[in-house]
Amino acid sequence: MATSSTPPRLLIQPGVPDFLDLPWEVGVSEWDHHRLVDMPTGIHRHPVVFVAYEEGVFAIKEMPKHLAENEFAVLDRLQHRTTRSARPAALVTRPWLDPGEEQSAAVITRFVPHAFPVRNLVGGLGFGPRRNQVIDAVAGLLVEIHLAGCFWGDCSLSNLLYRFDAGAIEAVMIDAETSHIYDSLTPGQREHDLEIMIENVAGDMSDLAVAGGGDLDSADLELGADIVGRYRELWAVLEEAPIIPRGESYRIRERLQQLNDLGFDVDDVVIEPGPDGNLVEIRTVVGGRTFHIDRLAELTGIRASENQARVILGDVHWYLARKGAVTDRERRVAVVEWLTEWFEPTLERVDRECPGTDPIQGYCDLLNFRLEMAAERGADVTNDEAFEAWKAAGFPGFPLE
Repeated sequence: MATSSTPPRLLIQPGVPDFLDLPWEVGVSEWDHHRLVDMPTGIHRHPVVFVAYEEGVFAIKEMPKHLAENEFAVLDRLQHRTTRSARPAALVTRPWLDPGEEQSAAVITRFVPHAFPVRNLVGGLGFGPRRNQVIDAVAGLLVEIHLAGCFWGDCSLSNLLYRFDAGAIEAVMIDAETSHIYDSLTPGQREHDLEIMIENVAGDMSDLAVAGGGDLDSADLELGADIVGRYRELWAVLEEAPIIPRGESYRIRERLQQLNDLGFDVDDVVIEPGPDGNLVEIRTVVGGRTFHIDRLAELTGIRASENQARVILGDVHWYLARKGAVTDRERRVAVVEWLTEWFEPTLERVDRECPGTDPIQGYCDLLNFRLEMAAERGADVTNDEAFEAWKAAGFPGFPLE
């Protein structure tokens, strides 16, 4: 008969520790271990702890075996389809316990760097000036995971993290125990997921209003409906199938640019005969919301979030234009110069003078500050001058619109 001395069963992703030095013989709530660290976290229905290794910080969530196996499987598939979900590291099962017990299994995920619970954005009774950012971030996340064939089943503010993404915020899905992956979602499945989100967010905002000293009448109960409104706008753009004259092929490029500007990669373009012999219908198959992420990584090797990548690409192209780099060879050389002479030293300086912040986000904040300085002056501003002025101003970020 198995006992608590039986080692746990672990299914581990590449590039992570084996986690065998942790005290799996007892539940995580009872751990007193040198690897435990305090990290910002939201509200969880299951016990959650954080542990630190050379490979990074990891979150461990304990739950019944069937829930853990489902969450690990969903996150494993999602990590290949989106950048906006927690990354799985390991699935742990305790074979000496009944599979239905809370402590029978655990999912280990990589800690999402520079991310915080969405509830931390609340000021007073609601999200205040960041309300529109929350709407855009959650709607964009739901569109992306639905495109990936994921029915979330429990979207709520407690199951979301946020991180700054240039002048916007990015929402990250961290809870998938009730989720399911399909080849694609039906309209009915998407609508059901949105209904669950509306109900959950209304409950979240009611709780936050009361905690902030208000009552239910002061709760922002329309937030979920507004998220759905933004979701529908995005989904409508993705579903558009313009019909154009055969001689106006430039409109195909315009359609692709429209999707790319929203951050979506286009996997396929299907051109079908239209209702008239001189007309064609354009249908696009979109992938993840990683257009600028992929372009920046391809050009420079830098990994950033979508809006950060868009801003940094603008800086790279500005540098190439100033250098007059036109040929492929000139562009490759100029990109290396930009990396070694400006980007990497600036990141080191941001990290040194603003410890604990996301240096990529700091770099984007600096670029925005430099642009505002140049606009006021009517002339280019040197990087060093912009940094000193940005530092003197207290390292301001993007203004809220």
